[in-house]
Amino acid sequence: MTLRIGVDLGGTKIEAIALDGSGTTLARHRVDTPAGDYPATVRAVVDLVATVEKAVGGSGTVGVGIPGAISPATGRVKNANSTWLIGQALDADLTEALDRPVRLANDADCFALSEATDGAAAGASLVFGVILGTGVGGGIVVNGRPVSGPNAIAGEWGHNPLPAPTDDERPGPPCYCGRSGCIETWLSGPGLAADHARTMGETLTAAAIADRASAGDRGCIATLERHAGRLAKALAGVINVLDPHVIVLGGGLSNMAHLYDRVPALWRTHVFSDRVDTRLVPPVHGDSSGVRGAAWLWPA
Repeated sequence: MTLRIGVDLGGTKIEAIALDGSGTTLARHRVDTPAGDYPATVRAVVDLVATVEKAVGGSGTVGVGIPGAISPATGRVKNANSTWLIGQALDADLTEALDRPVRLANDADCFALSEATDGAAAGASLVFGVILGTGVGGGIVVNGRPVSGPNAIAGEWGHNPLPAPTDDERPGPPCYCGRSGCIETWLSGPGLAADHARTMGETLTAAAIADRASAGDRGCIATLERHAGRLAKALAGVINVLDPHVIVLGGGLSNMAHLYDRVPALWRTHVFSDRVDTRLVPPVHGDSSGVRGAAWLWPA
């Protein structure tokens, strides 16, 4: 039996899954992430793999999704918001600890791969997967395989500047990366909440803004419209460069149903084409896409 193990290494939890050749879940387990402790994080991944393999009575390939990337220049983790991973040779350490080859990829790449394999974008040859959550990330899948690039940053659109900013969007909110006006500062959950606070003078979470908009709150409706307009501009830039067949939204903000109608209506004026046939869709696997995509890092 073909067995693929996927591990989603997050900042607060680590989850492992075992899939058979058809993508059916055979076992699944999660533990809290030992934040700040690199050796304990490696042990937790190894223990999780052993747990799911014991549950199914076999061993398989192992793929791991991480909140960062392995630098091609150094072989060590970079760009990770789980900062204790930065500078560590995580793939080499896991390969040694598990006594088998291990494939690592950015968690957004894993999300995109999952949805391109047997999710919302199954069958599409060019897919862009978007994470709209605490941060903003992205992953590219071409013909069923994730694209990395020589710098291991393919799809990282969140730290590009917001396209075509209006006067009141310049210079934009400060970003932790050291610049201002990054897409992430506008389109993430905290970015949406901060925009509402600046405009309306009240502090609400993104979820609360969406709930109040559904109840008819005009201020919250206006905040969501500004967010949709900015998302449309940002994704239009992606379409102009990649021309993906499907864009799949993930992360907490992907649950806002209005985005799937409103954003395509707004991006038309920003895309360099007479018509836009790119589909914007919600994920099929939702929160499970990251761990499933890690398992699919090993093709058949």
